[in-house]
Amino acid sequence: MAQKESAGRSAAGELRRVPEPIRSKLALLPDKPGCYLMKNADGQIIYVGKAKVLKNRVRSYFTGSHNIKTQRLVSEIRDFEYIVTSNNMEALILECNLIKQYHPRYNVLLKDDKTFPYIKITGDAHPRLEVTRRVVKDGGKYFGPYPNAYDARETKRLLDRLYPLRKCATIPDKVCLYYHIGQCLAPCEFPVDRSRYEEMVQQITRFLNGGYQEVKAQLQEKMMAAAEALEFERAKEYRDQIQSIETVMERQKIQVADAVDRDIFGFAVDKGWMCVQILYMRQGKMIERRATTFPFYGEPYDDFMTFVAQYYSENPALPKEILLPMAEDAGRTADGGQQGQPAGGGQDGASSAGGQDGAAAAGQEGAAADGGASGGERPDEGEARAGASQGEEDMRESLQRWLKIKVFVPRRGKKRDIVKMAMQNARVTLDEKFRLIERDEARSVKACEGLARWLGLPQLRRIEAFDNSNIQGTDAVSAMVVFTDGKPDKSEYRKYKVKTVEGADDYATMREVIRRRYERVLKEGLPLPDLIVVDGGRGQISAALDVLENELGLNVPVCGLVKDEKHRTAQLMTGDPPEIVPLPRDSQEFYLLQRIQDEVHRFAISFHRNVRAKSMIASQLDAIPGIGEKRRKALLRHFGSIKKIREASIEDFRPLGIGEKLAAKILEALREDDARQAEPEPAE
Repeated sequence: MAQKESAGRSAAGELRRVPEPIRSKLALLPDKPGCYLMKNADGQIIYVGKAKVLKNRVRSYFTGSHNIKTQRLVSEIRDFEYIVTSNNMEALILECNLIKQYHPRYNVLLKDDKTFPYIKITGDAHPRLEVTRRVVKDGGKYFGPYPNAYDARETKRLLDRLYPLRKCATIPDKVCLYYHIGQCLAPCEFPVDRSRYEEMVQQITRFLNGGYQEVKAQLQEKMMAAAEALEFERAKEYRDQIQSIETVMERQKIQVADAVDRDIFGFAVDKGWMCVQILYMRQGKMIERRATTFPFYGEPYDDFMTFVAQYYSENPALPKEILLPMAEDAGRTADGGQQGQPAGGGQDGASSAGGQDGAAAAGQEGAAADGGASGGERPDEGEARAGASQGEEDMRESLQRWLKIKVFVPRRGKKRDIVKMAMQNARVTLDEKFRLIERDEARSVKACEGLARWLGLPQLRRIEAFDNSNIQGTDAVSAMVVFTDGKPDKSEYRKYKVKTVEGADDYATMREVIRRRYERVLKEGLPLPDLIVVDGGRGQISAALDVLENELGLNVPVCGLVKDEKHRTAQLMTGDPPEIVPLPRDSQEFYLLQRIQDEVHRFAISFHRNVRAKSMIASQLDAIPGIGEKRRKALLRHFGSIKKIREASIEDFRPLGIGEKLAAKILEALREDDARQAEPEPAE
């Protein structure tokens, strides 16, 4: 009792720190189910949630402790609205619709979800097979859903080889290649009895409903008969078809005794992130899995159920059953622990709203899972567990009534084992994400910190790298790339056409580009880099330092990347005079410098190619008498390229006001150039 009074006083104290408009609304919240919409200072809806009891759920955001992500959400809340519903199912549906309508930034948004593919047998007089994502009542037969288009297309390709249904979308005037290779009955030229189609449709239906073993056995009999008759080509065709069935239909790894289509969900949470894993079982076999990782801001199980509801609102391809984890699993995954060992027993236990038997089974299983009459359990723990189980049951029933399919929360048996497998896969995927983040940090931020230590710099966040490119001094260009915290910042990349240097003078080019870049930095007050990287050795470093220190009065460290005879990064040099830095070639710092040098080289080369291509186009047109800059631009704007100008007719030039005589000159000059370039060079 004293603990409850203390908790009440603490909550009241926290609410006093909440702004008055929100505190007033919190006092008026009803004890009913519904949805709430959180708004920021601009009145934008930033989060939508549902609650069994609005008063308790909304108040919880402003009391108690939260993780960093939820704290960020709460810090932006300046107002909220709520909508009361008559039951939990209405709240679930309303939440999905509100998320679709407002796209709140703190909600899970399934932006790239698409409906799943199906294989369809059309209901035409001459039926055909097709892969579709739309299920409509048009007299056709639909089989699926398949978790991805590749599996659906591979299965259709196999069926096309086994059953000669029509392939053409519209019936042609004469037979096509499919008839000659035995994959079509050619209804375009020959009458086909309706009973023949009905027989094939029945066989395909049996095949797709799991009876492909029977088809495989029939093909094996035909193969043996063909081999005995010395028809080896035909026997080989049957063998290939058998192998295709084994490849497409028998690659599944996990199987249960029944042939029910079901989706199995599992989830894991850690550091404010959630991973939801979906395992797809079709005809009782595991055929695919899918993982989705996203930040979450509410209660783990509530946000997980929101994901499930939103997932099926976007995907009308429903299985026969859905298996979900228990609400208490949220606590296990939040601790990052492994799931418990599979419970013994051969029966599949699940809580179901399908009738009283399901409810009784749920109760028995719940008692077994909770350890029966355990003497060590405190009353408040039992109440919390009962509350969680009731909330779980309410959510499951709401989802089941909305989707009109069976939704189970298994507590033991083989189905529980499969749910545990989904939970474990979700945990592995989430752990992999954090390991990748750590690896990326080692390759970027920590590599910068290590490089700063090697160079004796206090920090190394912004690196600007330069490279020059030309061909024998023509079309000389330079490029600059920027790496921030070890990652490329492409919005900061810059290109330079060399203006003052004649011929191939790499040192003079480096001087010009460094001067132009940092004069502008000083003039516009742009941030200075912590390190400048130049492509080259002592000469390039000295040229850059001379401009920075003696002309601009800047003290920015400069290092050079020296390449070996194979044009690969070999050494790091820095200082005045430049000296080699003994950086290990297998270190993350060296790999970072390699990435920087490769990126600036790529950027400079691509820019040089574009400049050279434009100058070649300009020189080809400028060499033609009667073509000046204005007409050259008009020609390129109209035709798009030299190739299209060369392929044009004289009449195509009339819209540009170019007469027949000049048009003929243009075509003659360009075609002569083309012929000259196509001539082989004489042998020496």
